[in-house]
Amino acid sequence: MFKGSMPALVTPFKDGAVDFDMLKQLVEWHIDQGSHGLVPVGTTGESPTLSHTEHEAVVDCVVKAVAGRIPVIAGAGSNNTAEAIRFMQFAQRVGADAVLVVTPYYNKPTQAGLIAHFTMLHDCCDLPIIIYNIPGRSAVDMSPATMGELAKLPRIVGVKDATGDLARVCAQRITCGDAFLQISGEDATAHGFNAQGGIGCISVTANAAPRLCAELQEATLAGDYVRALEIQDRLMPLHHAIFTEPGLCGVKYAMHRLGLCSEEVRLPLMPLTSQTREKVDAGLRHAGLLN
Repeated sequence: MFKGSMPALVTPFKDGAVDFDMLKQLVEWHIDQGSHGLVPVGTTGESPTLSHTEHEAVVDCVVKAVAGRIPVIAGAGSNNTAEAIRFMQFAQRVGADAVLVVTPYYNKPTQAGLIAHFTMLHDCCDLPIIIYNIPGRSAVDMSPATMGELAKLPRIVGVKDATGDLARVCAQRITCGDAFLQISGEDATAHGFNAQGGIGCISVTANAAPRLCAELQEATLAGDYVRALEIQDRLMPLHHAIFTEPGLCGVKYAMHRLGLCSEEVRLPLMPLTSQTREKVDAGLRHAGLLN
């Protein structure tokens, strides 16, 4: 159910507020472009600067707009276990298909603390959980051994792996089993990630290039890595440009250039510098998305 290209959906703003009309339009566009799922209110959805009320309203809006056509994996992570439980239970109430839960950031829990945190979340509702392991942001790295322990719980079904370490896929296949869903969290290595045993990507770039990202994933899942590499070569300059500054700023600018939504972000993030704008424009042109 959870595979292929799943955009880490941006949260569009208008004059400082969430633009729910645009959010619904983006949902329709992604479905039309062939995205295989949507992941609202993750990092790319600016969850750190959404209020709890906004966070829940965005999840509710996306679930209703999707109306069961593709899976919705709702962001529900927090470094406060009680807060994560709230987000998970809300996601279940409004009909999300699964939740994405980041390893608790800033607190720097031990591996035992990670097991306790995710076990409590597992027990709080009936939704499948995808662990989000991104040590570069969270300052904690879930080891393959710890993930293997958590994979024994029936509703902890997979990982969004943003370590950038392709050897992790193999290590986690050993500890978690080959039925455990391994989903890339890094666009630039998504092709190689699937070759190691992955089954998809929760993608930032797919906000601006959903059809190409979906075609790349479909090619890898069909075993056509030659075709997938051709697509990745088209996308690589755009991947790099988008992440020159924080990725959500880069991809919102790219979406703005394509006439999809405002490039507005919330402080402390800032709009792109002129130099990075030029890089994103060049990446869009290289991908064939901008004249």
